[in-house]
Amino acid sequence: MSSETTDRVAVSSRPSTPLQTSWFEFLLDGSLLEKHLQKSNSDPPPVQLIIQFLEQASKPSVNEQNQVQPPADNRRNRTLKLLALEVAAHLKWDLDALEKGLTIPVLNMLLNELLCVSKVPPGVKHVELELSTLPPTTAMAVIIYNRWAIRTILLVFQGMSNKWSFFIYPFTLKLKEQATDSISVLEGALQLKKDFYVHTLRTLDLLASDAAANGETESSTAGLRISADELHCQVHYDLGGIFFQQGCTDQPAYKKARDHFRRTKELLAKAGPHSQLDSTVHVHLDEKRLAGYWNACRALTEDRDPSDSQNSPYNQINGLIRAHSYQAVIEAFIKDNVSRSLPNSFRRSVLREFLYRVQQGDSSLEEVCYKVCVCNAVRDALEGEVLSVRFQQLLLRPSKRMVDFILEVCTLSLEKDRSSETLRRNMATFMKTLCETLEELPLLFLISSHKLFVELLKEDERKFVVEQLRKRSATINLSAKPLPSFYDIPASASVNIGQLEQQLILLLEPRKIKQILIELHDVAERPFWRVNSKWEVPPDYINVILGIKDNLTKDLVYILMAKGLHCISIKDFGHARHLFSACLELVTEFSPKLRQVMLNEMLLLEVRAHEAMAAEGSKERPPSDLVSRVRGYLEMRIHDLPLRQVVGEECVAFMLNWRENDYLTLQVPQSLVMNNPYIKLGQLLASTCKELPGPKECRRTAKELWEAVVQICSVSIQHKRNNDGRVGLIKHRESSMVPLLLEHNFSLHS
Repeated sequence: MSSETTDRVAVSSRPSTPLQTSWFEFLLDGSLLEKHLQKSNSDPPPVQLIIQFLEQASKPSVNEQNQVQPPADNRRNRTLKLLALEVAAHLKWDLDALEKGLTIPVLNMLLNELLCVSKVPPGVKHVELELSTLPPTTAMAVIIYNRWAIRTILLVFQGMSNKWSFFIYPFTLKLKEQATDSISVLEGALQLKKDFYVHTLRTLDLLASDAAANGETESSTAGLRISADELHCQVHYDLGGIFFQQGCTDQPAYKKARDHFRRTKELLAKAGPHSQLDSTVHVHLDEKRLAGYWNACRALTEDRDPSDSQNSPYNQINGLIRAHSYQAVIEAFIKDNVSRSLPNSFRRSVLREFLYRVQQGDSSLEEVCYKVCVCNAVRDALEGEVLSVRFQQLLLRPSKRMVDFILEVCTLSLEKDRSSETLRRNMATFMKTLCETLEELPLLFLISSHKLFVELLKEDERKFVVEQLRKRSATINLSAKPLPSFYDIPASASVNIGQLEQQLILLLEPRKIKQILIELHDVAERPFWRVNSKWEVPPDYINVILGIKDNLTKDLVYILMAKGLHCISIKDFGHARHLFSACLELVTEFSPKLRQVMLNEMLLLEVRAHEAMAAEGSKERPPSDLVSRVRGYLEMRIHDLPLRQVVGEECVAFMLNWRENDYLTLQVPQSLVMNNPYIKLGQLLASTCKELPGPKECRRTAKELWEAVVQICSVSIQHKRNNDGRVGLIKHRESSMVPLLLEHNFSLHS
């Protein structure tokens, strides 16, 4: 048998993979969706279908003048939105499932469509509606939306663990501003004692037919029945979560949270083992988390239950806190890392309580806070959880004392010769993470030489980590005349200011920069943000930074930003990330405006870092979260925020380089296109890439377009006369649009 025949037989014998159903097929066949959703492993899965339907329905159109128009309100788009709602109805409006599979903007779009089809009066605040007078499915749509609103606030502003959790959509801030209204709506729902009804596939189908005209979908029996107890149980749980979060800054809120969690537990108990709540439609809660919330609330409010043992772990911890025995609390948390009996939610609530007291002025608890944070981080690591943002921020300002304590907690949290292999591997991963995160070599070698590090990591893993440390130490740029160590600088008024300023100019470690600035402010009452005349921040930001009242903070923000921008200019992206992260952490505490500025600059940093990799030959596509953040920036609407034009330009250039032509052509907001000619140019280039003719014509068109782009991007208000008297163009600005076309876009068509 020839090799060709062999290959043919092998191919024909392979099991065929069924083709994925395309979104438009559901438009063509009205019965296809229900059949598709009934499959056990439908492809695409339900949540992905929602994304596809809404994405297609929200695409802008382009008129004959090539102007981008809002999505058309036509039959096709209305049907697509209705299909998305029908998929959500198939999932029985389970917010847990929807939140896991959909981004916040997509879920916001979906629930707004639910409000629209449920005939919620437009332009009226939900808090002004009388739920008892609304049709059942209308009232339920309002309740679902406001449940999602407070759950989103809880998720976003609680401090998510992934590194880009700082990016907050503008409308999420609006949700937070309206949190009081959403809480009032849900408290009103608890006063209704009748059963509720929610839209199903059938009732949504009726909305699209003539049956909607006679009010059939508004009848008291339309939709899926949700018992009052069932809905109240879930609403009490959601309200308890938002009040528990508010308790960090408003102590009485803990009592409200406790009362809601009590009612949640009572309604679950009322249901009993043989009730429908075992397979309930509308109660989706984590009972372990509920237990943690409940015990945390009782500890924080000193609520006593006679049936509880006085020696319960919660009462013991609470008693230690009341007695100010904070070292004993830390020791109890370390022991609990072995037994793991205290719920994580309770341990985190104790940390929030200490942080609240520090914010109220009790500075003596600062060390307790960081030690409890370390204990919680080790517990998370042992269970394979993502490390909290707070702990990652703690590692930005490390010390030998802190690292010693981390290693001590790690050692005490493992039982000698009794810990499972999983726990040991999780701890080994944690120690490797520490080595990858910390910057200071003495602290890194402190970890890599520790007994626990040697015990837990395999020999090849240890060699790899140590080799990485050696490479990192070799990159340190040592001058011919070594500078005095930072720790050798005496903290006295007689210190040489010039020596400190020299250190300030050369250092790239944020913590040391801050400490040197503190030294300088102690010996001289003047600003130091212009010690180096080459330090520059974009003029768009100068007024905001110089408006900071505290002089030390002003200097620190300016210098961190200026040094970070310098590092980007020399393609030292690692130090730039470190400097920007420290600056972001600093401004987050006092300025939402500067916080968003830093998020924008960090986005630009990541765009440039990825493009630098591409310039060096990398073919790796940008990660999906980076593309999402670029889209989020282009769609961002925040008033009174200083925006650098170059950020938008390079975001568009980035999208062009990675062939996001559909997005640029159809989805970039029109207001942004009209206000920035470079973004307009990017949109036109994307449109051209989509519409280019065949190969020969393409080369000519690409050349002409390239020449036009160079001319546009080289125009300056300054002109120079050539010898023949003609006006020549002097290029004063290297636009982000110039170097992006032929290699990535037009060459693909050649």
